[in-house]
This record gives sequence, structure tokens and C-alpha cells, in this order.
Amino acid sequence: MTALSPERLRFSVAPMMDWTDRHCRVIHRLMSRRARLYTEMVTAQAVIRGDRQRLIGFDALEHPVALQLGGNDPALLAQAARIGADFGYDEINLNCGCPSDRVQGGAFGACLMREPALVGDCVAAMKAAVSIPVTVKCRIGVDDQDPEAALDALTASVAAAGVDALVVHARKAWLQGLSPKENREVPPLDYERAYRLKSAHPDLPVAINGGIRAPEEWAGHLAHLDGVMVGREAYQNPETLLQVDPLLFGEAAPVADAFAMLEALEPHLAVWLESGGRLHAFTRHLVGLFPGRPGARQFRRHLAEHCVAVGAGIADLRAAVDHVARHDRESVAA
Repeated sequence: MTALSPERLRFSVAPMMDWTDRHCRVIHRLMSRRARLYTEMVTAQAVIRGDRQRLIGFDALEHPVALQLGGNDPALLAQAARIGADFGYDEINLNCGCPSDRVQGGAFGACLMREPALVGDCVAAMKAAVSIPVTVKCRIGVDDQDPEAALDALTASVAAAGVDALVVHARKAWLQGLSPKENREVPPLDYERAYRLKSAHPDLPVAINGGIRAPEEWAGHLAHLDGVMVGREAYQNPETLLQVDPLLFGEAAPVADAFAMLEALEPHLAVWLESGGRLHAFTRHLVGLFPGRPGARQFRRHLAEHCVAVGAGIADLRAAVDHVARHDRESVAA
């Protein structure tokens, strides 16, 4: 049984290049047991030919965790999906939304919005290769495409191929004239388009992504869809994740606040440092902690000045945290 149930899709942290690496995902997991986590996009060819442990290795703590693949060759994607499944991933996701020059050069990512039949072939090949869910993350269209026709065509193709869920970034991607950063901000959001898609495909699990920030927004989307996927807000203000389990699953957060999360992180840091890793691999993902709290600026400065050095250790992180006021710790997870 490979179906991705609506409950398993209810909340996820988006795959984000240069951000959601294995260290970031450990930090996020320590703040939510139930959020579904995604890797950065990795090309199928890199998975097949590259250093797999470096590229797609992960900590068992991260489950449930999905591997996002980039590519447009059904056979290569099937091979990479099989490798990902053998590594223990809970889901394989195909990227049909990234607009970067690199993916345009390779004719994958958002370019695949123009090739719905090919995307269906890719999904079918991956489904035949693995027994875990295969999903697609897409835009509502690219460039001058009509979002109604483009998204309908892609959905029909992948649904026929047996896709287990669709995650819709509710913006177009403009492949000419906008940078990847601008493509995350400039094209207008059209949540209603995703709502209409779900209404037309009630049996297909559909999640929404794009511009979702405050937890107060989650329930509004979930009234229409099966899941919300949060990107930049989860990274830039990771304490948001402390509200996922209480608000969406009726369960207590794993830790009381960001201070407790950092204490829980220390054993993972110790293992990483003992293996020869640098503290900065983790601390670069912590700059969004403690927003608005007295001492947060000094915390960030200490991270930048002391935790990037070769040989920096847990004591340096503790010294950074000591700058932050703790008198209202309990309020963070409230």
C-alpha cells in the first residue's frame, strides 16, 4: 500500500535548495514529530553517479522524510527512485516547479509544466520501480500558459500514472525575465486555482505551497485541501514548527521552546563534530531563532563570529544562546 493519506500530507516543510539539508531537517524534526520533511532537490543523475551518502544520506530521526528528484528521463528517475527507496526514504517527489537556469538548461523542473505526458511517463516509471509513494510538486503554469489548462493537463497525466499526491505551488513560474528568488515572490498567488483543482479531483490528495506564513492561515487552506507546505517561514522563523503538532494533530510539541530544542540538538552536534564535521553546518540554520526576543541580535552575531570557525564546538553555541533572554521561555510554544 503506497497511498499518501491526507493525514500524512497535512503539514510539510518545502524542499529548498541550499536550505533543507540533513542538518536543517534534524533541527526541524526536533520541533515537530509530525511535519513531513523534504530534501533539497537532487538530480537523478547525481543520485545514480555521485556520492550517495553525501547527497542523500539522512538521520533516521528525520522520518517521515521525502527525497525530491529532478530530471526528465523516466528510466533514470526510476533508477534514482529505487536508490532512494533502498536508502529508506518514505516518499519520492518529482520537481516540476523549480525555475532556475540550471534546471532550464536540463529541461526539467518547471519546464516540465509544458510536458504533461512526459511527466506522466516519469511518474509511471517511478511507481513501477518503488513501493513507497511517488508525488509531484508543480506550479500552476509557466510563462504564458493558461493556469486552468496547464494544471489540468499535468494533473490528468500524473493521476492516470498513479501519482500518490500533488503539491501545488500556487504561482506561475516565469522562465524568462525573473530570477529564482523573484519567482518565489513576484508572480501572484492564486490559491483558488488549487482549490478548484481539488474540487475537480476529490480522490487525489492535494497540498498547497506558496506564501504561507502564519499558523492562523493553515486551517483556512485545510478547509479546501489535504495539506499545507510551508517554505521560507519554516526556515526563517523555525519556531513556527512548534505549533504544528498541537494545532494540526492534537499532540504536544516535542520540546517546550527553542531553548529546549537546542539542548536536544546537542547529542547530534556531538556526533557530527566527532566525525570531523563543522559546527557551522548546523548553526547556519539557526539564525532565524528567537525573533523579537531581547538578545536575538547578539545571538546571531555570535553565531556569525564564533560558530563558523574551524574547531568551533558546542560551547560556542551555548555562549551564543546565553545572549538571549529566557524569562518568557514558556510563551514560545504557546
